[in-house]
Amino acid sequence: MAEVLYDTLAVIGCGLIGSSVIHAARGAGAVRRVTVSDTSDQVRERVSALGLADLVTSDPAEAVKDADLVLLAAPPLAIEGALAAAASGLKAGATVTDVGSVKGAIVEAFARVLPDGVHGVPGHPIAGTEQSGPDAGFAALFHGRWTILTPAERDDAPYRAAVERLTAFWMALGANVELMDAGHHDLVLAVTSHLPHLIAYNIVGTAADLEEVTQGEVIKYSAGGFRDFTRIAASDPIMWRDVFLANREAVLEILGRFTEDLQALSRAIRWGEGDKLEELFTRTRAIRRGVIDAGQEAPDPNWGRDRGR
Repeated sequence: MAEVLYDTLAVIGCGLIGSSVIHAARGAGAVRRVTVSDTSDQVRERVSALGLADLVTSDPAEAVKDADLVLLAAPPLAIEGALAAAASGLKAGATVTDVGSVKGAIVEAFARVLPDGVHGVPGHPIAGTEQSGPDAGFAALFHGRWTILTPAERDDAPYRAAVERLTAFWMALGANVELMDAGHHDLVLAVTSHLPHLIAYNIVGTAADLEEVTQGEVIKYSAGGFRDFTRIAASDPIMWRDVFLANREAVLEILGRFTEDLQALSRAIRWGEGDKLEELFTRTRAIRRGVIDAGQEAPDPNWGRDRGR
């Protein structure tokens, strides 16, 4: 068991990530008390039924009143509104973080909304499944995965201590922690996460359009590659809508590069340039092996499902 790092954890928005943080933090002994706020009546009912929190409320300010750590787990474009609604309840010295995959917009929102004396440390646990909602959470989601923190460029001792404490919290949950500039984070994630999701949504959408033409054969004969795309494309549509709008510049930059590379690949196929195809496929195969060797294969979302809920 880890030491208690925060007496009270408040989670604003309790889906897959928020509920997984609660499971992991309670399991590690990193918090004593948990409060949850969510705008959805159905989510609040499930949080209460699952026994995830000591207090469940629709009022963010009430949820954060005594919180030492506030975790914003709402869709990216809803973060500023949720934070504004909670601001009056935040106590001096509290740390506010988030879990979204876009950081530049969150840094700006924190600067606009956070009261003086509250430490804003944007964060992004690079973990997840295609499942959503409070029932989807499990404690092992962050084991061996990376969490990126994008702290402000401040050198005062209280803020440094807040960053160190939040780092220790994520490590207690089993994560590896990296500090990074917010703009660099958004560019890296545009490559590793946002563009792959955009491609998956597009490919599955194209297949859906072809479904009538092929009389059901696209789904009936789905190979492993297409099934992988459907898994990615099953991710939360509201969250991913917000991700692409909030990180549009980086996504468009990487999408332009991808389009150029795709055109080069098309030419290689057209002109029968097998050596170029083999060279690319060999290089990308090595990258896949590197992902596995680094322990970044996705965790099993069914791990721990027999906890007796």
